[in-house]
Amino acid sequence: MTDARLERDFERFKRNLPPDFPDHVQDAFHVDLTARYLGCSVPHPIGKGSGQLSLNAGQVEDDSAAGLAFVVLKTVIAQDETGAQSMAAWAVHETRMTVERRRAGDGREGWTVSWKGRGWDRSFEEYLALERAGRDIAAAGGMIVVPSVKYHLPRLGEPFRDAEYEYTTRRLAEAWGDPPLLLEIDFSPTLAGDPLADDRVQILRWLREVPARVRAARAVPVRLAVKLMNARFDDAFQLAMMDACAGADALVCFNRLFDAERGIAYGGWDLSERNLRVLGVQGAPRSRTRLTGSGNITSGRMVLEYARRGCESVQLHTFFQLPLSEYTATEGSRTQRALHALVFDPQDGLIAGMLELEAAGRLERRGGLLRFLDLLPHAD
Repeated sequence: MTDARLERDFERFKRNLPPDFPDHVQDAFHVDLTARYLGCSVPHPIGKGSGQLSLNAGQVEDDSAAGLAFVVLKTVIAQDETGAQSMAAWAVHETRMTVERRRAGDGREGWTVSWKGRGWDRSFEEYLALERAGRDIAAAGGMIVVPSVKYHLPRLGEPFRDAEYEYTTRRLAEAWGDPPLLLEIDFSPTLAGDPLADDRVQILRWLREVPARVRAARAVPVRLAVKLMNARFDDAFQLAMMDACAGADALVCFNRLFDAERGIAYGGWDLSERNLRVLGVQGAPRSRTRLTGSGNITSGRMVLEYARRGCESVQLHTFFQLPLSEYTATEGSRTQRALHALVFDPQDGLIAGMLELEAAGRLERRGGLLRFLDLLPHAD
């Protein structure tokens, strides 16, 4: 049975979702959507992951106006002072993105976005200008805007190119302003299809050493999230990857799967099934590192599934790109329409799911409020 108030808000906000909707949710339903990303409090758990939807200031401004909690900028490829990039193969111009259906192994049809590009392919100075614009947008509207970097990943026996770590991190910190610098380290899903990622020992070395090298590259405090790829190994290795990231402040779990035949990364139900299965293993992660979920998040109920496995927030990308006919909202940007569905859908939205958990005795009010963060297994 659906809540009549929720039905009314769902219909009302089809035409105009207010950017301060978390305040309305707390006032009307006594539900506190406050979440966390990289240790920062955010008004709700829904953010945008790094990619083609966060590569210019206009996109970031629109997301701030829509009420998104945070945005991770397109991933820049690290370089040294001369402009040399050891990972230059990832600075590939994006081909046209194709939003398409993908059938999972169990027959369910989901959505994925296919393209052949990789990281930021413009100049580093242009990226720093985007970071500064994001900083100003964040200061004006409160939405967190975080840069993302792919640093040098050496083969076993090779040294790290510290000059790339030092120069890139220093320039990002200067553009950021007041410390701590918030930063995501991106282990791209396409890395899973690269010969670099054939060796488990090599991958674990990266995850152990990269965060420390980023911190050592700059004297100012740095708060690091590591976006982990789905490696081409078993679930136990995914857990080993999480354990190896003890030097990170947060983990984004996990980047997309890799289709070797088509040479592209993909999402859909296979992705969320694996991600949730790995995160659901008792004791994962052992380090109690903060988690952000990612993968096939197309409903508020899926947000709750990630939260119940320890994720303080989530990152989306594909759901912000669906055909307009797939959203129930009739006006607004895709970000607004996505937020409308994720939060207010009377069957599958965040509010409906939390009220249902309360009715089932699986979520209790504190101080008269149902709190999103109380869904976490180790809520504090």
